[in-house]
Amino acid sequence: MVIFKRKEVIFIAVLLIVLFLLALLPTGFQKQEYKYTEGVKARVISVNDAGIYTSGIFKMGDQSAQIEILSGTRRGELVQANNMLTGRLSEDKIFQAGDTAWVLIGFDESGNINFANMIDHFRVDKEILLVVVFALVLILFSGYTGIRTLLSFAFAILSIWKILIPSMLNGANPLLTALLIGNVLTIVTLLLVAGFSKKAYAAIISSVTSSLATCLLAIFFENIFNIHGAVMEGSESLLYSGFLGLDLTSIFQAGIYLASSGAILDLAIDISSALEEIVIYQPKITRKALLLSGINIGRSVVGSQTTTLLLAYMGSYITIMMVYMAQGTPLMNILNSKPIAAEILHTFVGCIGLVLVSPLTSFVSAIMFEDKTKRIA
Repeated sequence: MVIFKRKEVIFIAVLLIVLFLLALLPTGFQKQEYKYTEGVKARVISVNDAGIYTSGIFKMGDQSAQIEILSGTRRGELVQANNMLTGRLSEDKIFQAGDTAWVLIGFDESGNINFANMIDHFRVDKEILLVVVFALVLILFSGYTGIRTLLSFAFAILSIWKILIPSMLNGANPLLTALLIGNVLTIVTLLLVAGFSKKAYAAIISSVTSSLATCLLAIFFENIFNIHGAVMEGSESLLYSGFLGLDLTSIFQAGIYLASSGAILDLAIDISSALEEIVIYQPKITRKALLLSGINIGRSVVGSQTTTLLLAYMGSYITIMMVYMAQGTPLMNILNSKPIAAEILHTFVGCIGLVLVSPLTSFVSAIMFEDKTKRIA
C-alpha cells in the first residue's frame, strides 16, 4: 500500500509545474526553416535507383522516389523527391517502397512545390513506442516508485535540453553550469526515488561531495593529459557554426563530470538504502558496526559499478579500437592517441568518484542513522 506523505505530494506537484514550464521554455536557438519550406512526413510509393552507382562498398549518386505527403499543408499530394548519396555510410540512407520518410519540401512564390529532399527515415513513432514500453515495464516492476522515476527522467532530459545546452551555447561557464544542473538533478532524483528520508539526505550529501571531487579530478587530469576539447565528436562543427567563443576544453571537463554523476548517485542511494534496512532489522547496531557494514557493501558494489562504467565507455569506442587492431597499431601509439586517452580519462575519473562515494555514504549514513538507532533502542 502506497502511503502519500504531505512533503512528497507537494514536491511532486511543484515538480510537475516545473516540468510544464520547462517544456514551454524556448531554448533561444529555434531556427525557422528556410522561407517557403516545410518539413513533412511522407510515405515512399516507389523508388528509382538508376542514378546510384557503386564505388567499392559505397553507394553514391542520386536516388529518386515518388512520395505521398502524410502531414502538413500538402497532405495527400504525390511528389517526386530526391535522395542524395555522398558515400558516407553514417549519413547516407537508401529508401524502399513502403518506407516512411521525413522530407523537406520547398515552394515557389506561387505556392507550388518545386523540390522535395529526403532527409531521413521517419523514426519518431518507433521512438515513442520504445519510450512507452520502457515506461510500462518500469511502472509494472516498480509501481509508484516507477512513476517517480519517470518524472526524474523527464526532468533530467528537459533540464539538459532547455537549460544546460542553451546556457553553454550562450557562453556560460561550462563547468559551473554543469555542476549546478548536475547537483540539482542529483537532489531531485534522490528525493523522488527515496522520498524525504534520511537515506535520501545521506545519499545527496555524499553524491554532491563526490561529484565535486570528480569535477576537480577531471580538471586536474585533463590538464596533465593535455587533451583539447575538440576530441569530442561534433565539437569542431560548433566552431564552424559561428560559436568561436566556446571553451571546448571546459565543455569536455563538464562532460566527464556529468557522465559519472549518474553512477555516483546510483551507488550512494544503494548503500544508504542498504544501511537503512540494517538499522530497521538491527536497531541496536553501533555506529562503528554500521560504518563497517556500509564499507563492506560498498566494496562489492564498487567492483561491479566500475566494470559497468568501463564497459559503457568501451562500447562507444569499440570500432576505433577495432581499427587500431586491424591496422596493427603499436600499443604505445594507441595509449597515446587522443581518443583513447580521452576515454581512459573519462573511465578512471568516474571510477575514482565511485570509489570515493562508497565510504563517504557509509560515514554520513552512520551519523544520520545513529539517532534513529538510539531512539529505537
